[in-house]
Amino acid sequence: MIVKMNNKDEKFYQYMGKFFGSRLVERQTNDRIYDDDKKEWYLYIEDDSVVAFVSIQNKVIKNIYCYKEKNLEELLNYIKKEEEITNSILTKRYIEVYQKCGFKVSENDAYKNFVMIYEQ
Repeated sequence: MIVKMNNKDEKFYQYMGKFFGSRLVERQTNDRIYDDDKKEWYLYIEDDSVVAFVSIQNKVIKNIYCYKEKNLEELLNYIKKEEEITNSILTKRYIEVYQKCGFKVSENDAYKNFVMIYEQ
């Protein structure tokens, strides 16, 4: 199940609380996850647990994470139908998923652990 939330929703921290400040998530993505007020969050939930998430602010993907890449692929394809996404700098970890979802990927030496994605 895919749901859209923000940090004002009643169950937001029930689902997302464990990801904020998580060293495991930071090691896997080389990114820190923050619950900024203006972000919209798309959560992929299985068995009442988040298995993938994407945050978006002003048409830019800000955070991304998953346990199973298949779930992230479904989530990104869902988001592409709902939102117009502009250039976003994201972790390299899921580069193959970005490409499967039809995003163009630009690698830049200035972004050691990140890539820029954009819609074709």
